[in-house]
Amino acid sequence: MEPRISIITLGVKDMPRAIRFYRDGLGLPTDAKDDANIAFFMTTGTRLAVYPLQALADDIAPDTPLPQSSFSGITIAHNVRTKEEVAHVLKLAEKAGGKIVKQAQDVFWGGHSGYFTDPDGYHWEVAWSEQCQFDEYGAIRF
Repeated sequence: MEPRISIITLGVKDMPRAIRFYRDGLGLPTDAKDDANIAFFMTTGTRLAVYPLQALADDIAPDTPLPQSSFSGITIAHNVRTKEEVAHVLKLAEKAGGKIVKQAQDVFWGGHSGYFTDPDGYHWEVAWSEQCQFDEYGAIRF
């Protein structure tokens, strides 16, 4: 297997709300309209997709149970170039309809981060670290 993650798909309860959150609120580029059956957001490297939660569960197997927990054990990280950007992105997410669950702060691993959840409860970490650099395409380098 090649070392690549192509698409991360989030199962969502309300497609128009999810599309507006990521497209209009966070500014992720997409051609998707509010009534799309699936939406792909153009990010550096990996693509982010949103798809109806029940349809995604059915695609896995017809009787796949839907998640019940508010925390699935998975976070999605968005690394930023400066420490100050962490708080800025958190505020952007909150204004778009997300919920800040951990304010921007210095953290035990030496960086600065905070967390928000999107309208479907997916946890996003916004993080900055001196050890993280970005290549000319915006991909992270450690």
